[in-house]
Amino acid sequence: EDQAVSPKQPATKSHRKLLLKTSFAASSAPSESRRRLRSEVCAKYQPGVTEHFISRRQVSRVYVEDRSKLLYCEVPKAGCSNWKRVLMVLGGSAASTRDIPHDAAHYANHLRRLESYDRIGIAERLRSYTKVLFVREPFERLVSAFRDKFESPNSYYHPVFGRPIISRYRANATRTALRTGAGVTFREFIQYLLDVRRPVGMDIHWEPISQLCSPCLLQYNFIGKFENLQEEANFLLQSIGAPRNLTFPDFKDRNPLAERTSSTITQKYFAQLNSTERQKTYDFYYMDYLMFNYPKPFKDLY
Repeated sequence: EDQAVSPKQPATKSHRKLLLKTSFAASSAPSESRRRLRSEVCAKYQPGVTEHFISRRQVSRVYVEDRSKLLYCEVPKAGCSNWKRVLMVLGGSAASTRDIPHDAAHYANHLRRLESYDRIGIAERLRSYTKVLFVREPFERLVSAFRDKFESPNSYYHPVFGRPIISRYRANATRTALRTGAGVTFREFIQYLLDVRRPVGMDIHWEPISQLCSPCLLQYNFIGKFENLQEEANFLLQSIGAPRNLTFPDFKDRNPLAERTSSTITQKYFAQLNSTERQKTYDFYYMDYLMFNYPKPFKDLY
């Protein structure tokens, strides 16, 4: 058992299969229990959902790495830029994660999405590849997205989201604010998020993971957590037989000078809301809290 997960052991194909079977159960007990919880929550809330009826939209966020037989569902604000770097190195389009700037990781990554294959190609990969999902505490992910998109200059989110948000939710908005869309407050952002008649649509950066990655449908083999990202990602890389020198990077390349969004920072933002708004936001992410076993972030939530 100990030898099976020793990094000194040569990783043959059969050895890797054994690793996946035995060490996911041993060293990756958290992922095992997360998969079990996901199954229980899905059985209760989405009974009868199987892999037989999968639309292209439901796999549109899933990236494919054919060499390592890996499927990775992209969750923004949960380490996705660094995961793309890792997939590029695994696929041979980059030599090292250090050589890949942020924009190249997102806009020139040469990675294929699962939706780009035909139905047989999609079904075969879903059946035989290791399916990976990394999740994050939902309120922290939400605050991280807000800080990234609305507190720094952004030529897309300010005009496309900021302008309609300010127009709808800010009384007596200045002409400048209405023209630029800059300066959206966290409370205005939450009003937009909770509005059933949103003035502008949903976005992947704050869409619940339970919708974004269809975990009931796709039945991920490995569910990791952003809160323990490097350790769990490196364990996964080892278990799929990735090159020994490929370890998960720790770059923070969006606003690198800003402090990472922590639970303390998250609490400060949510303190700007009243208890009803907090409760409704919790309800919005309720399936993520339940499915991925995150505790309630405030005592007064029910």
